[in-house]
Amino acid sequence: MLVPWVEISLLVAAYALGSISFGLVLAARRGIDLRTVGSGNTGATNAGRALGKREGRVVLVLDAAKGVVPALVAAWWLGRQSPWTASIAAAAVVGHCWPVWHGFRGGKGAATAAGAMLVLSWIAGLAAIATYLVGKRASRKVSVGSLSGAAIGALVAFGLEPARAPAWGAVAIALVVWVRHADNLARLRRGEEPDG
Repeated sequence: MLVPWVEISLLVAAYALGSISFGLVLAARRGIDLRTVGSGNTGATNAGRALGKREGRVVLVLDAAKGVVPALVAAWWLGRQSPWTASIAAAAVVGHCWPVWHGFRGGKGAATAAGAMLVLSWIAGLAAIATYLVGKRASRKVSVGSLSGAAIGALVAFGLEPARAPAWGAVAIALVVWVRHADNLARLRRGEEPDG
């Protein structure tokens, strides 16, 4: 059996790209270690708190692009329905959450997850983004928006294409986001999750 070198290479590349913590890079240019301020996370939310809203939006776009680009390349090369494409999309999110370049301390994965879901199932991706916005606004908590967005995105993807590779990819991505938010879930249960 031939080794699927192209697929494995894309998988590794997706993880490597996902592992670039743009929040850390932008903060370092201003002499700030993002892991030592605010929540200590490297994603767009903490970047926005530490560096300002404009920089936070830049990190948000770059983090989302980390999900879009590898998933889009895989979908073009291997087909959107390929299990490899779903795995490659999920690998980018895993890279963001546990980045090899930054000591495996990354962000929560919400923006990268939304970008990846947009490619796997654009309707599910839009549903995830809309739910995030509504959940964040209603609760005033980013974590609630992120968790609800990931869950709804996965549910919509599975509802549209039950048991197909894009749906399983969306489910895997949502699980990664939920695992990465374990501390937020604990604080939400205790009523101690801060606003913002």
